[in-house]
Amino acid sequence: MSLLKTGLSALALAAMSTLAMAADTIKIGVSGPFTGGSSSMGVSMRDGVRLAAEEINKAGGVLGRQIQLVERDDEAKNERGVQIAQELINKERVAAVVGYINTGVALASQRFFQDAKIPVMNNVATGSVITQQFADQPENYVFRNSAHDSIQAPMIVEEAVARRGFKKVAILADSTNYGQLGRQDLEKALELKGLKPVAVEKFNIKDVDMTAQLLKAKEAGAEAILTYGIGPELAQIANGMTKLGWKVPMIGSWTLSMANYIDNAGPGGEGARMPQTFIQEPTTPKRQSFIINYLRTFKPKNNRIDSPVSAAQGYDSIYLLAAAMQQAGSTEGPKVRAALEDLKTPVEGVVTTYSKPYTAKDHEAITANIPVLGEVKGQRVVYAYEADFKKASEVRVKDVNAKGALVQTKK
Repeated sequence: MSLLKTGLSALALAAMSTLAMAADTIKIGVSGPFTGGSSSMGVSMRDGVRLAAEEINKAGGVLGRQIQLVERDDEAKNERGVQIAQELINKERVAAVVGYINTGVALASQRFFQDAKIPVMNNVATGSVITQQFADQPENYVFRNSAHDSIQAPMIVEEAVARRGFKKVAILADSTNYGQLGRQDLEKALELKGLKPVAVEKFNIKDVDMTAQLLKAKEAGAEAILTYGIGPELAQIANGMTKLGWKVPMIGSWTLSMANYIDNAGPGGEGARMPQTFIQEPTTPKRQSFIINYLRTFKPKNNRIDSPVSAAQGYDSIYLLAAAMQQAGSTEGPKVRAALEDLKTPVEGVVTTYSKPYTAKDHEAITANIPVLGEVKGQRVVYAYEADFKKASEVRVKDVNAKGALVQTKK
């Protein structure tokens, strides 16, 4: 009988110890689309986050505590994102959240974290308004380490108009917040060049026939197509041009690098160009280590990360949060926010080395000097310009004087 009691006592102690360890972890929410048309971005982001969390935990964690990721599939749906936000706050009690692939989901969801004073690190969504949503409040809990559309749109227009000499361009953008806000940014960037698009066409998620939109662009004399959408529909644009026997360059937002654009478009997708914060090349020791570990851990098809930008930015977002928590000596939202706004020690990331990436008035880690132009070539994304590739070992760091900076205003 005593042996039974001893055994039960040991089990009870083990259970209590396990519960104590679970309670002592630092919970970080991860929200993104892990299924559906945006999943190549969402899964790559999630895997980059997992890789960073595993490395940090193996090195001893943060403040002596292990990071516990609480992952949720928001399905790229605004209403699902809202449900997840409330669950992460009220049930899971997360200390912070990373993710958001889709601009609409971010805008619908992050207000709950703002109210709860929980930091949000947008690591993929690029809508220019994302970090401005609460900029008029005394404390803003929304941060970002992806290249916002006020950076990307001018880069797209510069490539089309200044570098390649196109004067007649058409815009094809999807009907989501992402597509339409991006379309507005493109029109503003064209206006600064003294140009207007010869055609502006809209399409919906899951559309499979772009003939009508492409015919209007062709009839208007478009020399290039500027795009804002995601992989599956962008592939339909390329496929539509092939079907029509009309091929003009596609230059668009970073999403032209998605695997489900490259794979679904096939040969018709070759040559598309887009801004990229990260291209899957081992151009620095940090990038080489990241690529090797990612490929070894997740074994993607053809050794090609489905969305290298999403993976790299996801990875970096966890290191930024960990650095802030370590500096703050706390996981309390207000203290972590304050630390993010005044990071004392540079954080070496895959995209860049983050030295003072944020201030109270600036929650954007990426400035216009950091991204480069990528090009689809041989079913993967490479540097569009040899000069950028040759200088890729020189890490581009934040420059607040670079064009495209978003500075928040406070009342």
